[in-house]
Amino acid sequence: SLRGSWRLGNGNGSVVLRGEVPGCVHTALHRQGVIQDPYYRFNDVMYRWISLDNWTYSRTFKTPFDVRKWQKVNLVFEGVDTVAQILINNITLGRTDNMFNRYSFDITSAIKEVNFVEVRFISAISYAAEQSRCHKAYSIPPACPPPVQKGECHANFIRKEQCSFSWDWGPSFPTQGIWKDVRIEAYNHYHLIYFSLTSFFVKSAQQWSLEIESVFDVVSSEPIAGLVTVNIPKLQTQQTFSVKLQPGEGSIVLLVNINKSSTVEAWWPNGHGKQTGYNMTTTFIMEAGHQIEKFSKAYFRTVELVQEPIPGSPGLSFYFNINGRPIFIKGSNWIPADSFQDRVTYDTLWLLLKSAADANMNALRVWGGGVYEQDEFYDICDELGIMIVFSLVTKAKSLFLADPHLPSQPGISPSSPLCFLLTVIFSSPLLHFPKSEQQDCGFKFLSSISFQIKTLIFIYCTSLPEDRSRPFIASSPTNGLESVKEGWVSQNPYDTHYGDTHFYDYSSDCWNWTVYPKTRFASEYGFQSWPSFSTIKKVSSTEDWSYTSNFSLHRQHHENGNDQMFQQIGHHFKLPQTTDPIKKFKDMIYLTQVMQAHCIKTETEFYRFSQSEIIKGEGHTMGALYWQLNDIWQAPSWASLEYGGKWKLLHYFAQNFFAPLLPVAYEDKGVLYIYGVSDFHVDHKLTLRVVVYAWSSLEPVCTLAKDGVTVKAQSAVPIHKESINDLLERCRNCTRKSCVITFCLVGEGGLQSPTNHHFLSSLKDAVGLQKSQLSASVSQQDDVYIFALQTTAIAPFVSLDVGSIKGRFSDNGFLMTEKKKLVVFYPWEPTSVEELEKSLTLTSLVDVV
Repeated sequence: SLRGSWRLGNGNGSVVLRGEVPGCVHTALHRQGVIQDPYYRFNDVMYRWISLDNWTYSRTFKTPFDVRKWQKVNLVFEGVDTVAQILINNITLGRTDNMFNRYSFDITSAIKEVNFVEVRFISAISYAAEQSRCHKAYSIPPACPPPVQKGECHANFIRKEQCSFSWDWGPSFPTQGIWKDVRIEAYNHYHLIYFSLTSFFVKSAQQWSLEIESVFDVVSSEPIAGLVTVNIPKLQTQQTFSVKLQPGEGSIVLLVNINKSSTVEAWWPNGHGKQTGYNMTTTFIMEAGHQIEKFSKAYFRTVELVQEPIPGSPGLSFYFNINGRPIFIKGSNWIPADSFQDRVTYDTLWLLLKSAADANMNALRVWGGGVYEQDEFYDICDELGIMIVFSLVTKAKSLFLADPHLPSQPGISPSSPLCFLLTVIFSSPLLHFPKSEQQDCGFKFLSSISFQIKTLIFIYCTSLPEDRSRPFIASSPTNGLESVKEGWVSQNPYDTHYGDTHFYDYSSDCWNWTVYPKTRFASEYGFQSWPSFSTIKKVSSTEDWSYTSNFSLHRQHHENGNDQMFQQIGHHFKLPQTTDPIKKFKDMIYLTQVMQAHCIKTETEFYRFSQSEIIKGEGHTMGALYWQLNDIWQAPSWASLEYGGKWKLLHYFAQNFFAPLLPVAYEDKGVLYIYGVSDFHVDHKLTLRVVVYAWSSLEPVCTLAKDGVTVKAQSAVPIHKESINDLLERCRNCTRKSCVITFCLVGEGGLQSPTNHHFLSSLKDAVGLQKSQLSASVSQQDDVYIFALQTTAIAPFVSLDVGSIKGRFSDNGFLMTEKKKLVVFYPWEPTSVEELEKSLTLTSLVDVV
C-alpha cells in the first residue's frame, strides 16, 4: 500500500507540505494549518486559488520484495481526482482524466529497489475551460452555473464530480488529489481484478441462482486451467467449476444453482421483513498453484418494475414488486456527504443511512451529479434494508461532451457525445467492462451527429438494461415504457399517467394538497429550510446571525431561496417582530424548519393516500422520494439531515409520515376525509380515535372512537368522512379558528399509529393560543436519556434542541396537547444529564414573537 504521507507542493513551489493519501489538497492544507476550515464563512470563494493552482503529490518508497521474482508489477490508483500525469522514477506511465476510473499502470520494467512516484495535477477548472475553448462544433449548455451559486464554469467538459463546481445546495470546491486507495500489486501467472455476484430467481426451475463474474489478468502466454469452488454453508450449496483463463485481461461468469432442499430467506426492504444475507466463500485453485479465496455475502431478492394498464385510467402503472410483493417506495435523495470525500468515513455513512432507516425509509435515490459511492455505502444499505435507485453518474440539468483525450474507439470521434458516454459507462464501478470490451465497441459506421445520437440511445437505452436482477429506466423523470415507445424522448416527461415525476412549486400555498400532481411515482419534490443555529454557529461569526446578513445571502445558492421560504412561512405563520437580532435569526431558522416539515408532510401524505385510488384517471401513486436526505455543508437547503447528521424537524416528521401505519386527513369542499394507510402485509381491525381540542385548553372539546375500522394490507382506504360544519356542531363552542383535530389508529397488542393532526385554519389566525410554560427534566436510563416535558397550554410544533450534542430524539416538532410527554434522547456520543440540561432549548410556535 502507498497510503499515508506524501509530499505535496503547488505549481511554483511556494507551498510545500505533507499530504495524506487518500486525500485532497484542501484537507491537507487544513490539517497542516495553512488554511482555516474551508466551510467557514466565505472561504469557499476566498480559497478559490487552491483549485486554480496545479499541485503535485510525490513520495519515495522502498520495494518490499525482490522485483526480479515477479512477472508483473502494477501501480494501481483506485481514484485520481482528476487530470494528472503519473510518473515513476521520472518515467511517464500515463495520464488520468476521469475521477471515477480505476487506473492500473504496468511498472514491471520501471520499478527499482527505491522508487520516486509523482502525480502531477492540472487544475480541473483550467482543464475544463481549455476543453470548452477547443470545442467549436456545437454548444454544450450551460456554460456556467447561475451567479448565485458562486461556482466554476464548464463542469460538463470534465469527467469529475459535477457538484464540485457548485450546485444550488453546495459550494464550489473543485478538488485535486488521490482520493482513493493507491498500491503496488505484484503477481505471477494470474491476478483477480474484479469480483461481483448477482442473485436471481429462475421461475421455470423454481430455483434461486447466483451469477458470479470474475475479471482476471493472466500474465502467462498460455491459458491457465483450474478449479473454482463456491461454498454457501447455510444453504447446503457447494459447486466446483473447471475454468480456463485466457492470456491477457478477461472475465469468467459462473452460474451457481442454490440447493433446492434449502429454504432461502429473501432480503426484504426496511419495514417489510428481514435483511438475511448468506456468507459465501469462492476459492480459485489454478494449475499455477496460486490460490485465491474471496469472502462475500449473498442476498436473495427479486425486483420487478411493473408497468401495465390500470382499469379506469389512461397510461400505465409504475411500481416495484419486491419478492413478488408490491412495495410503496418511501425515502429521499442522496447527495455526496462532503465536498472532500476523504472526510467521509464509515461512521459518517452509517449515521446518515441509519437515520434514513430510523425514519421508516426503505429506499434512497443516489443523485447523478455526485460520486459513485464507496462499497461501505452499499454494504450498510444491504444491512439496513435500503434499496437504491441509482443514477449513472452524469450531470443533471446539462448536456455532456466527450473528453477529446479519450483513446478513440473504432469509428467513433473522440470528441463525440457517444464517446463521452462510453467513458461514463466504462468508468462505472457498478457496470464492469474488461479492457477488451472497452477497446472494441465495433461502431465503425458512425458518420453523422444524428447517427451518433441514435447509437448513443442504442448503447445507453438498449445495451445497459441487460441485467437479470434489476430494472432499468432511461432517465428520471421518465414516462417509462411510453418513453421507449416515443423513441426514448418523451413529448411530456411530466405526464402523471406514466413513470415518475419531479415537482417543485415555491409560490403556491404548500398546505393546499390540490397543487400536487397525482402522479404514479414522485421521485423528487421538496422545500428549503435553514439548518439549526448550533450548526450555523460553527462556520459563522456574530455579525452573520441575521436572515439578511451577507453571510446568509452568500450561503443561499438557490435564486430567491431565502425570500421563497419567507413567503411560504407567511401563508400560515406570524413572522418574528422582535428587535433582538439574534433571537429573530433563531426564530426564522425555527420557522423555516416548521414550514419545510409541514409542506413535505402535506405533499408526502397526499402521495401515500393516493396509492389505492384513481380519480379522473390519476392516482396509484407508489413512491415518494423527497429531495433531499443529507447536506454537503452548513447552509440552507432541501435536506432533512444537517451537515454532521443532526435531524431537522423534517426528519422527525418523516419518521411519522413514513410510518408503516398512518391515518391521513385532508379537506375537500368542506368535507373532512380520513384515510388509513398501511404498509403491513396483513389487514388490521383497528379503532380510529379522533380528538378535537380548543387552542385555549388542554382538555379535549370532544372525542370520537370508531371501532372495527378495517385498514387493508398495503393500501390506503377511506375510514372516516364528515363535513366540517357537522364536526364543529358536534364539538360545541368550536370554530375553524379556535379548534384543531387530532387522530390516531389503535389496535391489539400495542399496535398504534403516530398521532396526526389537521388544522382548520392558518395558525397565524388561531384564536385562543396561549403562551405556554414549557419545561423539561432530564434523567438517564441505561444508554438513553428521558426528557419529561410539561406544558401549561397547548403548544404547537414543540422543538427540543441540545445544540452540538450529537444524537436524536424519539419525537420532535410535535403538537403538544397533553400536560406531560416523555421524549427519549438517543446519544451518538458520550454525554451526561448535566450537559443535556445545560444545552437544552425548548421552543414552540408561541415563543416566536
